[in-house]
Amino acid sequence: MKTLFFIVKRHLLWVLMLAWLCGPAWAAEPQQLLMATTTSTDNTGLLDYLAPYFTKATGIDIRWTATGTGKALALGQNCDVDVLLVHAPAAEKKYVEAGYGQNRREIMYNDFVFIGPTADPAGVKGKSVAQALEAIKAKKAAFISRGDNSGTHKMEIELWQLANLPQPEKESWYVSTGQGMLTSINVAAEKSGYILTDRGTYIKYAHDKGGQPPMVVLVEGDDVLRNQYSVIEVSPKNCANAKADLARKFSDWMAGSQAQKLIGDFKLLGQSLFIPNAK
Repeated sequence: MKTLFFIVKRHLLWVLMLAWLCGPAWAAEPQQLLMATTTSTDNTGLLDYLAPYFTKATGIDIRWTATGTGKALALGQNCDVDVLLVHAPAAEKKYVEAGYGQNRREIMYNDFVFIGPTADPAGVKGKSVAQALEAIKAKKAAFISRGDNSGTHKMEIELWQLANLPQPEKESWYVSTGQGMLTSINVAAEKSGYILTDRGTYIKYAHDKGGQPPMVVLVEGDDVLRNQYSVIEVSPKNCANAKADLARKFSDWMAGSQAQKLIGDFKLLGQSLFIPNAK
């Protein structure tokens, strides 16, 4: 009986030892990737839609903070995140050239549109971008700006310049929100004003309004209104702790066939919010 007791005890010790050795693997948390991104990819629900597929394919848990592209680039420069998903090509190229990022890869696009109230007080419907901005300025119609150094705000500033018009600052009809896209659209609706937005966020806004939004698309189609999104890996040369291997896996997955099809299939009100175009 005593011999049997020692045999059982020895086996129990082996089981406990194996459990201890294997314990770290059982308890291991999934690898975690931190991303900074523009508000449109979050506001539209695209990231909530893609994240489970990415985690299932790679075992990597992705967390993100949604802010304007300017702030997203700063988060990468300050080593607060590992990867970026942004939409201001000129600023992105300078960021990479400065050594803060690497492997900038175009992933998808949509376009910018001017939206406003159905009454269209400045009469901009169907006009070119330059003609529309001239009309808004002449009528002193309410114009809502993101004012947050986001990709949309950068594009708005560029459009005033292309129209050979001074950038409004302290004019009473020009309102700067410093907020994200959906919040700024709601401010524009409250003030019956005009605003520049990416089409994906506008479709989400229209969807949330049951397909009958008070704000409608009035100016669209100019070549300058194309809105390109890209993934950029934070450079480990600038940020030694950046998870460059996980960032590369995210970039490769976003450019791969599964994610590109998922992006193309992401629709609201029967319309695509983003068009995949990874090369």
